[in-house]
Amino acid sequence: MRPLIIGIAGGSGSGKSTVARRIADALTPAKVAFLDMDAYYKHRSDLSIEERRKLNWDHPDAFDLDLLSAHLMALADGKAIDKPVYDFVTHLRAEQTVHIEAADVIVVDGILLFVDERVRSRCDVKVFVDADADVRLIRRIRRDMAKRGRPLEEILDQYLTTVQPMHLQFVEPSKRYADIIVPRGGHNAVAIDLIINTILRRLQPK
Repeated sequence: MRPLIIGIAGGSGSGKSTVARRIADALTPAKVAFLDMDAYYKHRSDLSIEERRKLNWDHPDAFDLDLLSAHLMALADGKAIDKPVYDFVTHLRAEQTVHIEAADVIVVDGILLFVDERVRSRCDVKVFVDADADVRLIRRIRRDMAKRGRPLEEILDQYLTTVQPMHLQFVEPSKRYADIIVPRGGHNAVAIDLIINTILRRLQPK
């Protein structure tokens, strides 16, 4: 049988990764593969680092949606892929890739996962992780300072100029495509348990 593809969308800092990890941990011994939409940012080596920092990374046009859709199609057909690796410090793809083997379950997460119809249609179960804006901002600040080496001023400027407007224009409206909405972020144990039980029922024929 074809793999089950679980799409997890939501705003930046909503807790998508936490939900994805909890789902994967609960699906053992099924084989689970992960894809992060952030790995599919376009490789804009034609621009200087200063120009890349000013790009709107929260717009659908920032992503290589053709490649993401093709990779999801390949995984759905039981084929392996080589997932890109994105460097958030240089805003470029790294030379190396990550080999992803075919699996029973594919978990893919991203802020704009449900915006593109091709990508959305590849997801058998669509989950939207919701969280208050202030919580998402705090988490984003902590993450970008600790893991991406960005100064606070740059983080706040990006949030006000692109992250917040794009959330309202693209991310929030895409919630209507979700099969399951998880309120209060990635620590909603009741909602996550419901998602896990839904997935386990889908996997029973295997």
